[in-house]
Amino acid sequence: MPVYSMTGFASGRLGAADAFGDAASQAPRPAGLTIELRSVNSRFLDLAFRLPDEMRQHEMPLRELLGQRVKRGKLELRAVLEGRAASPVGDPSTALLQQLSSLQDKVRAWLPDAAPLGVADVQRLAGAADVPREWPVKAVLALTQTVLDDFMAARAREGERLGQLLRARVSELRQLARQAEPLVPQAVQAQKQRFIARWNEALADAGAQVPGTAAQERALSEAAAFAIRIDVAEELGRLGAHLDEIEAVLNQGGEVGKRLDFLIQELHREANTLGSKSAVLELSRVSVDMKVLIEQMREQVQNIE
Repeated sequence: MPVYSMTGFASGRLGAADAFGDAASQAPRPAGLTIELRSVNSRFLDLAFRLPDEMRQHEMPLRELLGQRVKRGKLELRAVLEGRAASPVGDPSTALLQQLSSLQDKVRAWLPDAAPLGVADVQRLAGAADVPREWPVKAVLALTQTVLDDFMAARAREGERLGQLLRARVSELRQLARQAEPLVPQAVQAQKQRFIARWNEALADAGAQVPGTAAQERALSEAAAFAIRIDVAEELGRLGAHLDEIEAVLNQGGEVGKRLDFLIQELHREANTLGSKSAVLELSRVSVDMKVLIEQMREQVQNIE
């Protein structure tokens, strides 16, 4: 399965002729419908609808359709009924003109001062009568499904790009871990030599003489205690295991955002421990570089579904 980004956009248009068939062709000014889908990252699925009054009854089926495909993100569906293109002169039917004339006579019988209907009024009423106000739910859902397919394809392309960035950061973290591994034995050896030198200096200043074996044993004891304090092999092992899991999750695909977020937190914990145990400057630099890469990964993971 692909990895989906929570950021995406798609749109589509449906003409009145495709939605209403012959009923739309009888109207002097046919309309069109445009649907847009756009989303940004969110911890949960947050659906928002911006629908015209003519489409309020479609919100529930649209919500069900979107919920089947989208699992996380702040998703907005926007539907726009296009302004009908003006025709030169409408052709109201005889039946409609008779109905309007009869209605006008009834109104003026009760309201003599009422203004008579003009040609523009007749044209407007004829257009409203000829074009159905409620768009068929099947046509709306079909258009939304097409837009949703394009929308998910766009999210998949963005998700693939994010996956490539994460894999590149994983590779860089592995390289830093390999650089850190030999630094601990080097630090232990340096500490051992430093202790022996200071021990000999202290004895020389005191004018005392101690067997070399005693100094050697004390140095080994101190070096062993020092090695235990700065040993990061366990942290490096856990860090490698977390990196393996991140690659496995990316290869698996699907809804992986929350799991990746947890793994990023664990990586950050190991990098922090590595920095707190660092006894040499080079190991501190490795820890800082790791934290920079992990923070970059965290920002990318925030956009994955």
